[in-house]
Amino acid sequence: MSNIIIGTAGHIDHGKTALIRALNGFEGDSTNEEKERGITIDLSFSNMSKGQQNIAFIDVPGHEKLVKNMIAGAFGFDYVMLIISANEGIKPQTVEHIEIINLLGLKEIIVVITKKDLVTIEELELKKEEILEFLEEFNFEIKFISCVSIYDETSIEKLKSQLFSIKNSTKQEENFFRFYVDRVFSPKGIGTVVTGTVLGKKCLLDEKVFICQSQKETKIKNIQVHNQNALEANISSRAALNLQNVNITNLKKGDLITKKGHIRGFDGIDISFKCLKNKKLNHNQTYTLFVGAKKVDVKVLLFDCITNLETGFATLKANEQLFTIFGEKIILRSGNETICGGTILNPIIDPMKKNQKKRLLEALDKKNFTSAYKELLEAHKKGLGIISSTQRFALSHEEAISFAKNMNDVFVDVKELVIYPLDTKNEIKDYIKEIYTKNSYALLSNSSINLRLKWASQAFIQLCLDELVNENFLIQETSLYKNANTKEDFAKDLENIVLQRLKEEDIEPTAPYNIYDDLDIDRKLGDDILKSLTAKKQVIRLQHNLFIHFESLNKIVKTMKEIIKEDGYIELSNFKQRFDLSRKYLITYLDYLDNYSDIKKVDTRRIFN
Repeated sequence: MSNIIIGTAGHIDHGKTALIRALNGFEGDSTNEEKERGITIDLSFSNMSKGQQNIAFIDVPGHEKLVKNMIAGAFGFDYVMLIISANEGIKPQTVEHIEIINLLGLKEIIVVITKKDLVTIEELELKKEEILEFLEEFNFEIKFISCVSIYDETSIEKLKSQLFSIKNSTKQEENFFRFYVDRVFSPKGIGTVVTGTVLGKKCLLDEKVFICQSQKETKIKNIQVHNQNALEANISSRAALNLQNVNITNLKKGDLITKKGHIRGFDGIDISFKCLKNKKLNHNQTYTLFVGAKKVDVKVLLFDCITNLETGFATLKANEQLFTIFGEKIILRSGNETICGGTILNPIIDPMKKNQKKRLLEALDKKNFTSAYKELLEAHKKGLGIISSTQRFALSHEEAISFAKNMNDVFVDVKELVIYPLDTKNEIKDYIKEIYTKNSYALLSNSSINLRLKWASQAFIQLCLDELVNENFLIQETSLYKNANTKEDFAKDLENIVLQRLKEEDIEPTAPYNIYDDLDIDRKLGDDILKSLTAKKQVIRLQHNLFIHFESLNKIVKTMKEIIKEDGYIELSNFKQRFDLSRKYLITYLDYLDNYSDIKKVDTRRIFN
């Protein structure tokens, strides 16, 4: 079934809600307050179907103070139905709605002139010309213009036919599912239900989704599309999602539901903006940000050293995390005034110098992702994750990799999805050279170096190792690398070094991995050396990570037996009085005593048999 979402816009009392009722019988003003005041306070949702075609209506408020709800609905529109009464024409709120529609980048509109029964045919034609002339200054694509009266059934039927003639959703599929919550409720016996418009990609029954604001993963246990149970909700569908094990208090209007791992939250975003006529954006001033169905106060920081601007770049700082993606449209308002519209250019805040950030935003504004990557790599010398490109640039992994591969002076690790500036290679090579220069017996593998340089992928490290081999600085032996100037076989030397190290450490031997790191040898090689020394009885293994020189062990055992002779027993307390060792060593040595036939354990004490 084709789904189209049409949002209404227009001045109060121009007949938006009455028109929807005439089209599909839906009574939009459902609350007592709405009925008493005769205006639509919140968003109303309804639909009408014909065969495999479905049109969903989002009826938004027209009252000046309630424009914020109109903005919350507009992000989900495919088309806008601009409703203007024949007897009043374009009014202040009509103009504000038109400006907001334009700021949000909604270009395809339908013009419906209502209450045609209140004017003559001549007046109606003049009003139509006046409206079209006003709309010329905006770059709208007007699908059609229709004149109706709710009391003229023929005009309503004609409008229905025209609506069903328009094309399916114009929204492009994105890389992942997104869903801004516009309503939250909890029907008895059902659990928590949220409504909203499906963006990005469809969602499926029993699919796991992620609530960004509460950082909670949940599952969709039921889907309703236009009041009918469904197995999935496609892009541009109005849907109600029943979420599993989510308390209603953990959700609110404006929260974003998506797939886990796709979007990170930041307390700031960078935007480009354009103000309405005769409006300016002021530096260091607080405004209300509208993005999707979310409303939040933000402080505006202009990039140019000017107190106010009509157009430009700005950083918006909030007191909570914002979960946004590249290209999303936003509105900034001050009180009841719309100031400007904008586009999110940088949804991920990076530590960057101001001039560098300016260059990044200029590149993003032109969708020059190659230049944007270059600027970001200057700030991410130790690697830029390609996986973040879905949020940063609204690119798929494949598109992001393609862009990266076409760049010069970078290394792209396709497996780990990381891009490195090629000059960072010298930092890795210098690090490796320093190890092998200081320690001629160093013997490391790729994985050993990766444990020390966790930011560098193994593929990038391998590139550096290969170059050092080609430069005759290193020699590769199986998976290990040794200094090219070191004698051929120094395994025996390393064995003696480890043995001497343990002898010097006496009864407080270091954990094996610390020894390996200090000696710059691979962990597997180090394990093999300890196995060899253990087999020769030169080293005794007391625990999986505790090896001691045989002479040191004999010495401590002798001393422990002397304590038993003196005190009649040995336990933790009197052992600790003689040796200020950690419990790890004391308990291990006490346990080792149990191996001797002349020693017996009684409760916590060891005594002679």
